[in-house]
Amino acid sequence: MRVSLPKIDNDYEGYDALACFYSQTENLELDRIEVDMSETDWLSADMCAAFGAILHRLNTRLNKVNLLNIRENVMDILSRNGFLSHYGGDLIPDEWQTTISYRRFDVKDDHFFANYIEEEFIQRSELPTMTHELLKKFRESIFEIFSNAVLHSQTELGIFCCGQLFPNQNRLVFTIADLGIGICKNINLKKGWKLTPTEAINWAIQEGNTTKSSNLPGGLGLILLCDFIDLNNGCLHIVSDAGYWERRCQRIITEELSKPFPGTIVSLEIDTSDTNTYGLNSELKPDDIF
Repeated sequence: MRVSLPKIDNDYEGYDALACFYSQTENLELDRIEVDMSETDWLSADMCAAFGAILHRLNTRLNKVNLLNIRENVMDILSRNGFLSHYGGDLIPDEWQTTISYRRFDVKDDHFFANYIEEEFIQRSELPTMTHELLKKFRESIFEIFSNAVLHSQTELGIFCCGQLFPNQNRLVFTIADLGIGICKNINLKKGWKLTPTEAINWAIQEGNTTKSSNLPGGLGLILLCDFIDLNNGCLHIVSDAGYWERRCQRIITEELSKPFPGTIVSLEIDTSDTNTYGLNSELKPDDIF
């Protein structure tokens, strides 16, 4: 089977295109899949997390996946972040130090994930200045995304990560994707509700909302990230099933994808031109307010 891949950016159209790509290939087994990338004039490197998750699922179904007609600019970035090395391509040095390498983690690889985000994301000089306590909470919030994928998604295929610094745009983007049951199905199964995918994401983002059986608070990690990106003028994307959720400039945009994505994606975009120094407001709750 031959499938064309269009431009993939970190926006609604990009996520929708990947969901459509998955829909075209999800039932294939023992097949040869040729992904024609001649029309892919741009593939945002951080989107390798979601793209790689789909391709990994195809491989587990004993399909042979070939990426064809890759444009030179796309080939360059996907070679530097390690993505193409999984599909017969070369791994070339990242001379400009702009990539956060593409990785797949098993659900038990929490220690390796912690080291990865520390070395490739948290310690980046482009992050806005944070106090020690805030940086600790920020680190915990990123790790909570991984933990939620382990606890709630029921994924058996792993968790996928990638990121990219765009120096000319003053953006640093880090994306985590899993191939689990998704936020909507998890909530509806646990609560007996009938939420839509976007309603489920809205519910999951709220402080105190959780499907955990324990008394541990839910939602705090994403709330802290939301507070941070509001101050930083960054952006947070969450995609799960057919739900698309975006928070930018303190505004929330929700849409339905034309096809469902097989899991959940969380993507954090940080404005690296921000010269402010951030810390926790000690007079208020330190868990979720700066």
